Amino acid sequence: MHELVRCHATEGAVISSHRLAASAFVAFAAFGSFWGVWGASVPRVQDQAQVSDGQLGFALLFVGAGALPAMLLAGRALDRWGLKIAAGAIGLLGIIGVALALTAVSLPSLCVGFTIAGASSGAADVTMNAVAGRAEKDTGRPVIAYAHGTFSALVVLTSLGTGAAAAAAWPLTVPFLGVSALCLTAGAIMLTTLPAHRPARSDDTGLTVPPAGRFGIVPLLPIGALGALAFASENAHQSWSAVFAQDELHAGAGLTTVAPAVFAGTVAITRFAVGGLKTTHAQSVIVVGSLAATCGTLIIAAAPTLSVVVLGLATAGAGTAVIFPALLGLVSRNVKESHRGRATSVITTISYLGFLLGPVYVGLWAEATGLRGAMTAVAALAAALCLLAAPLLRLSGFTGHRSCHQHTNGIECH
Repeated sequence: MHELVRCHATEGAVISSHRLAASAFVAFAAFGSFWGVWGASVPRVQDQAQVSDGQLGFALLFVGAGALPAMLLAGRALDRWGLKIAAGAIGLLGIIGVALALTAVSLPSLCVGFTIAGASSGAADVTMNAVAGRAEKDTGRPVIAYAHGTFSALVVLTSLGTGAAAAAAWPLTVPFLGVSALCLTAGAIMLTTLPAHRPARSDDTGLTVPPAGRFGIVPLLPIGALGALAFASENAHQSWSAVFAQDELHAGAGLTTVAPAVFAGTVAITRFAVGGLKTTHAQSVIVVGSLAATCGTLIIAAAPTLSVVVLGLATAGAGTAVIFPALLGLVSRNVKESHRGRATSVITTISYLGFLLGPVYVGLWAEATGLRGAMTAVAALAAALCLLAAPLLRLSGFTGHRSCHQHTNGIECH
């Protein structure tokens, strides 16, 4: 009888873990679809609101202004109420996308809409990464990297679809309605698959983050700093590659879109291809990835033709693609479950600062040295990441502690 009960308990735990992983993939697919539609719709949103380039740039600051506090609050909400918070965050994101498309008719309404969209996006970002981290720890499989690959793939697909809808002169709300339906469906699926919240227990396993016996953010800061450098490089390429192709190589409007598409596509393919690497190889993955990003960016800076730029973007994209999933996986597999929300929010928020500042960094260097000089400055960021990876990981303590996991036969540490 005891063996039968244990068998059923084991089978139930496996099913639950697989459902948790499915929730992560569904969430990342919906999130990627939202940002694919959003990125491709920015020019039409600008036209509808009748704002200048400078006013649009000002309004875009409100995305970060809404996202950063929401990301910090989302972590505490997760630790208090559990992973089902992610279902609400993903569903809400789709609704807000439609509301933004309908109400963005002036600069003030644009700023308000961007703030709310940023807050919803920030909360969704933290919560879905927490879901992926929990799934990776429970299943022992590389859920985080594959989930991020799903996000990148959906960004590419939905941005192309949104572009086709714009070319067909469909209303701005149509692609947002489509992604809203997807987000609401994803939220409903997640409500049924995510586990109910359980209060923290004394056998909550994982790394006790110093100071001993209580949660502290200090060990997470070096991890977040590495993530910020990675995202700064990534968004610099995503935001400026088309401009580089146009201004430095005089590529036509049709060809300039190839640059960001190649970068995003390479990121997706790489995450699927190397996502199976164990977190024990995290430092090597980060060092090699940042070295590839450095070399790829230097190729772009010196590129005489668009084909060489594409080669550089593919190299840089492959390099940056692996870094943040490796960092998040390292923390997710070793942090206590009762602190997962706060740990994820700290790392994601610090990394997001790099995502926000990366394009600004390129703009400042472009003003001073031109776009080729700016690309060299981006290469310097990737090189700094390569040099700092080992000492900052040691400083964090996550590579020097044992990793503990709960199994049916007890707790296994190694």
